[in-house]
Amino acid sequence: MAIDPKKTLDAYRAKRGEFRILEVPAMQYLMIDGAGDPNTAAAYSEAVAALFPLAYTLKFESRKTLGVDTVVMPLEGLWHAPDMESFTSRRDKSAWLWTLMILVPDHVTPEMFADAVEAVEQKSAKKKQQTPGLRSVRLETLDEGLCVQTLHVGSYDDEAPVLDDLHHRFIPDNRLRMTGLHHEIYLSDVRRVEPAKLRTILRQPVGRVS
Repeated sequence: MAIDPKKTLDAYRAKRGEFRILEVPAMQYLMIDGAGDPNTAAAYSEAVAALFPLAYTLKFESRKTLGVDTVVMPLEGLWHAPDMESFTSRRDKSAWLWTLMILVPDHVTPEMFADAVEAVEQKSAKKKQQTPGLRSVRLETLDEGLCVQTLHVGSYDDEAPVLDDLHHRFIPDNRLRMTGLHHEIYLSDVRRVEPAKLRTILRQPVGRVS
C-alpha cells in the first residue's frame, strides 16, 4: 500500500474553527513561481500542468527503482503581494504573487528530478503537447518552522474573514508576528468537490515577540 504523508505528518492536520501553533519541519517540494489571478492567469494553469506529471513520474520511478510507493500529495501554494490587504479586505487577485508546490519524499534526489523532467518532456513531445512551465519547476526544501494553521471549509473566496482573524487577532494576541509567506494546502479536488465543501489548510509562519 502506498505511503500517505497526509496521514502521518502533523503538518497536514488541522481543525475547522481552531488556530493551532505547531512546528513544521523542513520538507522537499516541487516548486514553480508565478503571478496573477489563479482563475484567469495562463501561468497558473501551466504551472499546475507542469507539477502533476512530474510528481507522478517521480512516484512511479521511486516505486520501480527503490521499492518505495508514496501517494502524490495535493497541490499547495505560497501567496504574497506588495500589500497583504489584497488577500483580506480588497481581494485584488491580479496583485497576487504565488509559488505552487507539491510535496515529494526526501529520497527524491536532484538527479531523479532532472530525469523526471526529461521523461515528461519526451512523453509530451510524442503526444505533441506543449509543456511551457516544465523547465521553470525546481526541487527545493522549505523550512517554515513555527507556524499557525487552521482548516477552512468552503470557497477560496470565503477565506478572507478567517485570514483577517488570524492576522489581526490570534497572532498579536499570542505575542506572535508573521514571518514567512501565507501557505495554503488544497486537500480537495476542485474538479470534483463543490465550492462550499472545499477543504483547505491555511498556514502562516510566525515568530515569537520577545
